[in-house]
Amino acid sequence: MNASTKSDTTKQTNEDVVQKATTPNTNSNTNLKNPPPPKGLAAVNIPKNNPQPPSSTENKKPETTTKHASHAHVSAPPQQKQQPPLKRMDQHPFARSSNVEVMWQGVPKFAQVVDRTSQPPFRYYVHYRDFNRRMDEWITVDRIVSVPSVANAKLKAIEKQKQAKKLALERQSSTHSYVDQSDGTEALIDGADGNSKESEAQRTTRRQKQKRALAEISVDGSSDDPTVSTGVVVQRQKVSDGNQSGMVITVAAEEMDEHEGLDEESLREHEEVTKVKNVSRVELGKYQMNSWYFSPLPKEFLARAGGVIDVLYVCEFSLNFFIRKEELLRFHKKQGKSLMRHPPGNEIYRNGKLSMFEVDGAEEKIYCQNLCYIAKLFLDHKTLYFDVDPFLFYVLCEVDERGFHPVGYFSKEKYSDVGYNLACILTFPSHQRKGYGRFLIDFSYELSKAEEKVGSPEKPMSDLGQQAYKPYWTSTIVDFLRNHSSKVKSLSIMEISVQTSIMAEDIIFTLNQLGILKLINNVYFIAASSELLEKLAKQHPVKNPRVDASKLHWSPYLTEVKKDKFSIFSKKRSVG
Repeated sequence: MNASTKSDTTKQTNEDVVQKATTPNTNSNTNLKNPPPPKGLAAVNIPKNNPQPPSSTENKKPETTTKHASHAHVSAPPQQKQQPPLKRMDQHPFARSSNVEVMWQGVPKFAQVVDRTSQPPFRYYVHYRDFNRRMDEWITVDRIVSVPSVANAKLKAIEKQKQAKKLALERQSSTHSYVDQSDGTEALIDGADGNSKESEAQRTTRRQKQKRALAEISVDGSSDDPTVSTGVVVQRQKVSDGNQSGMVITVAAEEMDEHEGLDEESLREHEEVTKVKNVSRVELGKYQMNSWYFSPLPKEFLARAGGVIDVLYVCEFSLNFFIRKEELLRFHKKQGKSLMRHPPGNEIYRNGKLSMFEVDGAEEKIYCQNLCYIAKLFLDHKTLYFDVDPFLFYVLCEVDERGFHPVGYFSKEKYSDVGYNLACILTFPSHQRKGYGRFLIDFSYELSKAEEKVGSPEKPMSDLGQQAYKPYWTSTIVDFLRNHSSKVKSLSIMEISVQTSIMAEDIIFTLNQLGILKLINNVYFIAASSELLEKLAKQHPVKNPRVDASKLHWSPYLTEVKKDKFSIFSKKRSVG
């Protein structure tokens, strides 16, 4: 027998011994407390107080025959771990309405995902928190600094801090209250002292005081004026003179709401339809501007660009718009010298480098419709696109050797039943901060003066419209009062309206904003000294450029004065 045969016989014998040692013999009657260990295996010491042999899982030691032991146990394949839901939301593409943190002009800002692309490279259309929708934009993945799970955690922490501050302020304010005294003054009572039951019964909040003051107004003399009935009382004092007696009340004017007249359902529908911009930028002349809002451009036109236009190229003279720059250049080459380098219509004003054209919507429909399409890219709530016949458009241009370049415009109805002298106003972003918005407003009132009417802008006004009109009303009215206060003893609100063509409601609103309008026995009075008017004139100066009425060459539409309630000849001086 050679060496290999002997080795195989020995291996087989050892395997039989191992199997006999591991398989118990149920037919044997021998004592198994301390069985002798088989040859070739290590002995296992079993304590006397534990007669049972140790289980393979409790006391497992490596055996000498490691080759055969490895074949005795086969491990199951490892199961794939499911990713937790918190991490799943952080995978691209992010779900719509997810919160992320985005780098905006070098500063991280929280934003919400409005829309996204379905195929990589992924892009997201986001709306920044606490920002107007005009700042919405498409971003790439590299601008995202916090994924949704991290952004949600940060927002929750910020919300907790706000709630904690709010509760602290409420606790602080609840420890103090004001009590009316017999002399009409107010005494401060410390709320921490709860020993006096009488003082607790006398405590009133400021809101209760305002309600009580408004109730006194309705008792002294009820008023149908919404400014009186809904205002908040700032100051009140009793007067008793030889000629008159009553309550002097200063009311704070209500703030304008740009969504006034729109219910919640209409507002949600509007935001859903216009939530994603279909034009990213606009090139008008030598300027390229980022668009602010959605514009309902023709579907056939958008279909050529795949639904979203990166740059909309506009001819600044005809306002025709194109998808590619080559199309615009081809259009200019085709027109040649026949291309008019000014808006259609009549030039009604020229002063230096500024010129104003009047364009009739019924005669120049294509030009006016294109103007509305372009304007909608910078105006949120604008519904005039197709029916331009009842409107006149006034286009403001800068003049140079190349032609007339539009910088802004406003439109007005040919006849308004509610006295609006301006329907829509826009200064292109490339020409803002130059005073052109104020110039357009002033021009609309100069037209009202030529018509011998009072007028007001169409409401509700946008936030930018309010920012333009409030300073204009304030500076114009303060300048008028400062120039006429020394010439006459008294001025009525209606007289101011006739001289400035500003509607009485807007004058009352502005005077309330300034805090110089008083109400005595349900009659408005302006209480402002010459020193106060000088101070207000420095704070709210009349800025340039101004409209020179002598340079205006325009004839208004003729209407019957008796039927026109907004004619200045139908205005009567108010009592007092």
